[in-house]
Amino acid sequence: MKTLIRSLALVLCLLSGSSVWAQIPQTQYSQGISYITGGVGEEESTAILTEAKQWPVLLELSQLENGRGVWIFGSQIKILNAQNAVVFDAKAEGPYMLINLTAGDYAIQASYQGVEQKRSISVKAGQSQKISIFWK
Repeated sequence: MKTLIRSLALVLCLLSGSSVWAQIPQTQYSQGISYITGGVGEEESTAILTEAKQWPVLLELSQLENGRGVWIFGSQIKILNAQNAVVFDAKAEGPYMLINLTAGDYAIQASYQGVEQKRSISVKAGQSQKISIFWK
């Protein structure tokens, strides 16, 4: 009986300990394109970076502050397809954004505190890429 109680206690400890691990933020959608945004805190950042291998695009957002790079949140991300139509429009809720784009050529327009940055990207099926956008 003591062995059974100890085993149950061990299982409960292991299960409750696993709930401390950060989970990846919830998947959201913009114009039918799924995305995940966040990365506030080390555990959430680690979860997103681990998940990034399964997504075609990882955006990493930062700015220069007091002579060093710092993560930002609140930038507006728009993505245009090859026909120059907006296919994605969402606000980043952390320094990372995973975006499930289909294969093709796109333009990213990222705006933060009134400053816009543009990047051209080519998404290839089955490949993931990290795009770093840095504001000065």
